[in-house]
Amino acid sequence: MRMLARNDSLVTEFILAGLTDRPELQQPLFYLFLMIYIVTMVGSLGLIVLIGINSHLHTPMYYFLFNLSFIDLCYSSVFTPKMLMNFVSKKNIISYIGCMTQLFFFLFFVISECYMLTLMAYDRYVAICNPLLCKVTMSHEMCSVLTLAAYAMGFAGATAHTGYMLKLTFCNANIINHYLCDILPLLQLSCTSAYVNEVVVLIVVGINITIPSFTILISYIFILISILHIRSTQGRSKAFSTCSSHIIAISLFFGSATFMYLKYSSPESMDQQKVSSILYTNVGPMLNPLTYSLRNKDVKVALRKALIKIQRRRMAVKNDSSVIEFILMGLTDKPELQPPLFFLLLVNYVVTVMGNLSLINLICLNSHLHTPMYFFLFNLSFIDLCYSFVIIPKMLMSFLSERNIISFAGCMTQLFFYCFFVSSECYVLTAMACDRYVAICKPLLYTVTMSPRVCSLLMSGSYMMGFACAMVLTECTIRLIFCDSNIINHYMCETLPLLQLSCSSTYSSQLVVSIIAFKVIIVSSLIIFLSYTLILFNVLHMSSSKGRSKAFSTCGSHIITVGLFYGFGTLTHVKPSSAGFVEQGKFFSVFYTNVVPMLNPLIYSLRNRDVKLAVKKTLKRITS
Repeated sequence: MRMLARNDSLVTEFILAGLTDRPELQQPLFYLFLMIYIVTMVGSLGLIVLIGINSHLHTPMYYFLFNLSFIDLCYSSVFTPKMLMNFVSKKNIISYIGCMTQLFFFLFFVISECYMLTLMAYDRYVAICNPLLCKVTMSHEMCSVLTLAAYAMGFAGATAHTGYMLKLTFCNANIINHYLCDILPLLQLSCTSAYVNEVVVLIVVGINITIPSFTILISYIFILISILHIRSTQGRSKAFSTCSSHIIAISLFFGSATFMYLKYSSPESMDQQKVSSILYTNVGPMLNPLTYSLRNKDVKVALRKALIKIQRRRMAVKNDSSVIEFILMGLTDKPELQPPLFFLLLVNYVVTVMGNLSLINLICLNSHLHTPMYFFLFNLSFIDLCYSFVIIPKMLMSFLSERNIISFAGCMTQLFFYCFFVSSECYVLTAMACDRYVAICKPLLYTVTMSPRVCSLLMSGSYMMGFACAMVLTECTIRLIFCDSNIINHYMCETLPLLQLSCSSTYSSQLVVSIIAFKVIIVSSLIIFLSYTLILFNVLHMSSSKGRSKAFSTCGSHIITVGLFYGFGTLTHVKPSSAGFVEQGKFFSVFYTNVVPMLNPLIYSLRNRDVKLAVKKTLKRITS
C-alpha cells in the first residue's frame, strides 16, 4: 500500500498555509510565537532541572510532572520552528516524508500527554482518597509501568493515524490549511476516499479523549466526595490546592483538543480550528510550567531553595574557595616533545588564521559568492577564527613556560567563549546541511526558501543558541567550589576537567552538561542526517551522471567537515571517566579545536570550483 501511494501520488511536497495570510500580522505574530516558544523551552527545562536536583520532589506526583514537562518540551519543538518559518518565508514548504514524520511525532506526544494527565489525576485520587496506601499503590515500579503504558498508547495511536495517512493518494492540491501537518487538513487534500481514515480518526481520537477524560472525571468525583468529608477547612483547602493546577491544565488541553477533532465539518471551519489548536499546541505547553510553579507550594519552596543554594555557592566561592587561579597542564609533560609541538601548533595557528581570514575576504570581495551557501561559510570561517584565538595562544604558552597560570576570571571567560563558538558551530553546520538539502532537492524554490532574511534568522538563531548554552555551562561552573587542587589536566579551561577539580557536589552541573550536550549534538546531528538522507534519495533518482557528480561535489566539503568535527567531538566527550581517558580526550580534542579550523578553509577552497575561480579573479586584480 505504501508503494502504491508512492507510485500514484503526484504530490512530493506540501505548502503549509500557516496561521494567517495577512501580511501586516506576520511580523508581530512571529515575535509573539517566538516568545511563547522561548518561555515554553525555558519553563519546561527549568521544571525538569528543578525536579531533578531537589530530592523532596522525587515523588509520584512530580515524576509525572517531570514527564509532562518533557512531553511539552518535545512536542512544541516538533512544529513551532516550522510554524515560525511561515511568518518569515513566502512559501513554507515541507516534503512528503517530513510532513508524515512531523504528523507521527506530533500525535505521539499529544496522545502521550492525554494519558500523562490521566495518570496525574489518578495519582491525586490515590493521594487524597487513600493516603495510607499511597506509597504502596504508587510505588516506583508502578509509576514506571504506568508511564511506559502512556508512551505505548501514544506510539500506537500515532502509528495507526500515520499508517493510514500513508495509504492515501494526494494528486494536485498540496496546500495544507494549517501551520502543521495535522490529520484533518491532510484528509481534505486527498483525492482518494478518506472514509477509512475518518473512521480511524473517530475511533482513535474517541478512545484517546473518552477514556482519559472519563478516568479523570471519575477520579475527581471521588476526590470531591472525599474532600467534602474532610472536617477541617485547612485540610479541604490543601486538597483543593494540590488539584487546582492539574484541573487548569486538563481543561485547557482537553477543551481545545475536543473542539479541534470532534467538530470535523467544512474547510471554512478550519480557520476556527486553527485558532483553537493554538491553545493546546502553543499556549498549553507554555502555561503548564507557570501553572505548576506559581500555584504549587512545593515547587515554590524548591525554587527558593535552589536560588538560596546559588546565592550561598556564589558567596562560598568568594569566601571559602582558596583557588584564585588555575595551572593548565598542557598537552603533554614530556620535555623532549615541547619544542616540536610548539612549532607544529604555531604553524597550525598561522595557517588557521591566514586561511580563515583569506576565505572571509574572498567571500566579501567576490559578488558571485554572495549566496546562502557562502554566507554560512563566511560565518563558519569567522567562528573558526574566533575560537582558535580563544584557545591556541594560551595553549602555546604551556610549551614555553614552566607553569601556565590562568586566573579564575580568565578561566571562566575562556570557558564561556569556547562553549559559545563550539555550540554556534554545531548549528551553523546544521544550517549548511539544510541549505544543501534545499539547493539539491528544491532547486526551483531555493531563492525563495533561502532568502537573505531567512539566512540571517538562521544565523541569529545559531548564535543565540550558542550564547544560551555558553551562559548555562559557565554559570554551572562558576557555582562550583574549588578548594586546594588547581591543576587542570588540559591545555584549556574545559567543563569536564573543571568538574573533576571541584570539592563541592557536581551532580546538578553534570546533569545540566549532559542535557545541553545531548540537545546540541543530537538535535543538530539528527537534522544533518535527515538532510543528507533526503539528498541521497534525490541524487540517486537523478538520470544524468553529471548531475549526480555535481550534487555530490557540492556536499563533499561539508560532509568531510561534519565528519571531522562531530567525530572528534564525540570521541573527546562521550566517555569522561578515567584519568587515562582524559589523556586520550586531550589528544582527540586537538583535532576539533586546532586541526578542523585549519582544514576547513583548505577543504572548501581545494574542493570548491567557485572558490578556486574567486581566488584566480582576486589574484588577477592584485597583479593588474
